[in-house]
Amino acid sequence: MIPEVRVGMNKRFIEVFNLLVEKGIIVMNDRGGKGIGDFANDIFGKPYSHIIRAFLSDSDKRCIDYHHVDKLCALYGVSKTYILEGKGNPLEDKRVRPSANVSNLSPMTTGQMNQNNICFTNIEAFAGNAIEWDSFRQENQDYFHIPGLDAGELFAFPIKGNSMLPVINDGDIVVCKPLRSFNEFKENKIYAINDSGSIWVKYVQKEQNIKSGNAQLKLISANHLEHDPFHIDVSENTKLFQVIRRISTLD
Repeated sequence: MIPEVRVGMNKRFIEVFNLLVEKGIIVMNDRGGKGIGDFANDIFGKPYSHIIRAFLSDSDKRCIDYHHVDKLCALYGVSKTYILEGKGNPLEDKRVRPSANVSNLSPMTTGQMNQNNICFTNIEAFAGNAIEWDSFRQENQDYFHIPGLDAGELFAFPIKGNSMLPVINDGDIVVCKPLRSFNEFKENKIYAINDSGSIWVKYVQKEQNIKSGNAQLKLISANHLEHDPFHIDVSENTKLFQVIRRISTLD
């Protein structure tokens, strides 16, 4: 079951897409850099026009996710506040590029995109819940860079609670990378688990549900004296992000 917040987000994506078509930013049957395949290539890194069409279809249950919304907003000047909350104007930047392919960007912009590869968000946004934009300084904290963490697109968000003490403290920021498939999973590593609007940061073991025979995950807290382990079933909505760095504040 896709969370309602993502369904609403996809509806606003459709509105934005149609607005970009009206403005001539996207030309449906164009083969000169403005077509739906070119648009898909900007969002996914590959010309998957069929996925964009799935997002646009009322009969298809697939919805755009937060990672691709980030790319849409960065490359096409779309308001992230509008996509996520439905507030404000759909287009923040009136100087939207007719073609937003990275190859067409200036060297400085391309370098900035390559360098600032960590998307900073909050745990509510990462889980897919409502965002408190007053406390989320999007303009200044969207993306940042840590030397040595240059491979791929990473995500960062602050931790709430004491369940991972003393490994991760309340208020620490964790940086994590998405697993493209469960084949990349490694036992007893720390992961951020995103599942249908809920988010946990735990040690993870992969097991099998004895009753159903389906795969499940055992989530284990470092602070095991106060927090018991528990299980969740693996579904199409379950996403894993391996925690690769902890950022702590000085007391």
